[in-house]
Amino acid sequence: MKNIKLLLFLLVLTSSISCTDFLSEVPDNRIQIESPEQLSELLVTAYTNGTYISIAETMSDNVFDSEILDINLNNEQNYNWEMQTETNTDTQANFWNASYKAIAAANLALDVIKKSEDIPVFRAKKGEALLARAYAHFMLVTLWSNRYNPATAKTDLGIPYVTEPEKELLKKYTRNSVAEVFDLIQKDLEEGLKLVTDDYKELKYHFNKEAAKAFASRFYLVKGDWDRVLELSKDLGSKPVGKLRDYKVFNGFSFEQQPIEYSKEDKTTNLLVAYPSSICKRGLRDRFSLAGNRSDEILGKDTNIFGKSWLIEASGEFRGGINVFVPKFYEYFKYTNVTAQIGYPYTGVVLFSNDEFFLNRIEAHVMKNQIDLANSELEYFFSTRTEGFDAAKDTLSQKRIETKYPVIKDEYTPFYPLSSIQASYIKAIAEARRRDFIHEGIRWFDIKRFNLVVEHNTLSFGKVSRKNILVKDDKRRALQIPLSASNNGIEKNPR
Repeated sequence: MKNIKLLLFLLVLTSSISCTDFLSEVPDNRIQIESPEQLSELLVTAYTNGTYISIAETMSDNVFDSEILDINLNNEQNYNWEMQTETNTDTQANFWNASYKAIAAANLALDVIKKSEDIPVFRAKKGEALLARAYAHFMLVTLWSNRYNPATAKTDLGIPYVTEPEKELLKKYTRNSVAEVFDLIQKDLEEGLKLVTDDYKELKYHFNKEAAKAFASRFYLVKGDWDRVLELSKDLGSKPVGKLRDYKVFNGFSFEQQPIEYSKEDKTTNLLVAYPSSICKRGLRDRFSLAGNRSDEILGKDTNIFGKSWLIEASGEFRGGINVFVPKFYEYFKYTNVTAQIGYPYTGVVLFSNDEFFLNRIEAHVMKNQIDLANSELEYFFSTRTEGFDAAKDTLSQKRIETKYPVIKDEYTPFYPLSSIQASYIKAIAEARRRDFIHEGIRWFDIKRFNLVVEHNTLSFGKVSRKNILVKDDKRRALQIPLSASNNGIEKNPR
């Protein structure tokens, strides 16, 4: 194997640099990539060192006003679907910037591979780089653009899809259309699926075969390609015994240990995990979060299809139960100066899991009118989340689903039509997903995809002082482009 003698620009990974500043920067630090190991080290930075969790979750209908007096501006602006003015950890601008840094790293790796010898190890690295690039762009277009709709995608503003390493100062970027972005994501994704392997020392911290398929299933669910979702998920089967999260085992761990266990690499359900720079766990203490006096609306018995307690349990440790939370996030603080007690916080998060993958599969069955299969699979899913599940009595039927989730006119309005039966089942699945991924931001993606109406009330002494409603097709569903990016010429979203 010949050595790769290519000078690469290093990424200056500081959260204070704006997206467009970063994209136009020509750093001075350079290294030589001379081995697959060094290429692997570069690819570590192709995963976004930031998270959308606090942003997406706070915009959803999973949060309420607990009337805690101290206000976190970022939390309040997300709650009201406003552009954030801050650029620090867990903000909109931070995630935008971190995502484009990850894309730049993927592009550098792909440039190395393009100019190197065509051998299996580099083909596998190419697969990982393509998947990482596709994923970062997918999250950006999901947050900063209108929802995917083939009828409008060619004219809807997407995000800049960057495929080449930076080679000039102050390069100007323009926004691709949503259709163009989705086409490019699909191209990267399909090629990455063919090339990616499981040959990693720490499998779950990289795009592996199953993580890639789970990502692809989310992408094709958004596009409405049900056959592709079913094809990707066929290995799960209708009863993925031992592959979903075991909440009975999880609940048996101590309260302190549960957040560590949730995102552990050795959990079968976890397909891709990450430790981005984030303090999203602390955000669960903020005013606009899962308020204790409203938590039964999410995790109460009445929300369970069988009328039983959920195995997904919320704790009232924060602020004497004013806010409650499911212990999912483990924060690790890395000291850069122990004496001065300064450093960076990192939080373990699950990016893809079999739990989501399986729900995607069930939804595809519904949309293919395979209701018997959907019944069987959804019943199995609920059985793993319901305390005291009785297989003899707790059975799903079309009547049970339609009774629990009756059709409400114009409630769920994706870009494709839903029959009455499909509408009830889609709501059942979305409500299951809502509870399974509480705090993780996934609910926001369903709100956008199904064009759900959300009402956020701000309270004063228990009474509504401000009613804020996110109506269907509300322009605020697409985040406003960060100021640093729009100041550099990237077109803003209409308001």
